[in-house]
Amino acid sequence: YEELGAEEQRKVTDAIRKLYRQTFLLERRYDRKTGRYQVNGDYYPCSKHLEFVRAYFAIMDIQVVENSQMGVIYIQGEQVMGEKLSRLATFYILALKLIYDEQMSAVSTSVNAVTSLGEIHEKLGTYRLLLKQPSVTEIRRTLALLKRYQLIEPLDVLEEMDGQSRLVIYPTVNVVLMGILSTVLGMPEEAWLAALEGQLRPGLVEMNRKAFYAGRQVTGIASAPTGA
Repeated sequence: YEELGAEEQRKVTDAIRKLYRQTFLLERRYDRKTGRYQVNGDYYPCSKHLEFVRAYFAIMDIQVVENSQMGVIYIQGEQVMGEKLSRLATFYILALKLIYDEQMSAVSTSVNAVTSLGEIHEKLGTYRLLLKQPSVTEIRRTLALLKRYQLIEPLDVLEEMDGQSRLVIYPTVNVVLMGILSTVLGMPEEAWLAALEGQLRPGLVEMNRKAFYAGRQVTGIASAPTGA
């Protein structure tokens, strides 16, 4: 680190702070102004100096994982402190994961997974998970939390969200959902893996298997009990 120039040191320091604050660093993020994905300036300094970043976090007993297939670097470990997810946030992540996989299966070459708030609620209604309409305040708070943890990128202003409001779904949803649900619902690991193999096409099984194990260890975003 001391051998780096002042500018490179600043970039690495900023990347470490950002990673610790939001758990995930995406390789590319959606830019609302241009309507396209843009390279995340924090990702590459972290990836380039990954050994140093890992050594830094290891002091706090935190692991740093880079998944180049999904284009994400994230931290995991018991020392990672994050906010508890509300029941609504957990359900939103479930819906986002289902929609993400459906879109990736339909257009395997696409890097864009876009949904709407209305589609999320419709998906939850189909599975009878959303028994009543959440308050506007609760919805905004939930979306702000998911945005902060790099799971979504709202394409419309949060204060003006309605059923037509669009959201970009980031691949980080793959890392989070399966492990969270497996620990919250208490189902045996073998049952979850069997469900993965039975429901997904072969090309998606291995990616979701890795996400399952990673999600079980990502404790920075802990889910509240389903009865909360």
